[in-house]
Amino acid sequence: MRLAILPGVFRPRSDSWLLAAHLRDEVEPGCAVADLCTGSGVLAVTAALAGAGSVAAVDVSHRAVATARLNALLNGVSVDAVRGDLVAALGGRTFDVIVSNPPYVPAAADALPTRGPSRAWDAGRDGRALLDRICAAAPARLRPGGALLLVHSEVCGPGRTVELLAAQGMDAAVVARRRGPLGPLLRDRRDELARRGLIDADAQTEELVVVRGELRAEMQAPSRGSPSR
Repeated sequence: MRLAILPGVFRPRSDSWLLAAHLRDEVEPGCAVADLCTGSGVLAVTAALAGAGSVAAVDVSHRAVATARLNALLNGVSVDAVRGDLVAALGGRTFDVIVSNPPYVPAAADALPTRGPSRAWDAGRDGRALLDRICAAAPARLRPGGALLLVHSEVCGPGRTVELLAAQGMDAAVVARRRGPLGPLLRDRRDELARRGLIDADAQTEELVVVRGELRAEMQAPSRGSPSR
């Protein structure tokens, strides 16, 4: 995959590549995929290269949207990249797969930044400002048999993600774990996060998790053959 990163756009790291590997397994020929908080567009491009029939990518950043469009062009695939707020930017469209690597780094305040590079990682005091919203809104945009894939750090509480998806009528579980060195953003905030009980004071590593949710049969919308709006 060829990637160009415009200034001010977050460059994909290990969490994106971990999620991309699982996304490839979810994509079936011709399926519809949405990538929320697309950033560089790496996940959207991954889905398109894997054979998705249509791919939508959403981000609040103008530069991220431009970067996703550029990377789709560089890789010879079609991605409908739009600026907006999560699934609200997608109208009434439904999808077979929704994927997201949202901002999830715990910050000093709950208010989210409205500009600057920190928009790509700051996610409220518990790191769940975007995760909780995605868990609440994304399941309603899935077609029958559809799946939601999320990646985040253990610091944000994988159990809560699973619980929230279950409350939305999904069968949810952690499907991948990868431990590695503490990322630079968490490392810089380690003392503060330790004071809040989110991380050990001497932590040197963190675990990244991929959570997958699939709609339970009794919660599913009309059949897959029904056209999306």
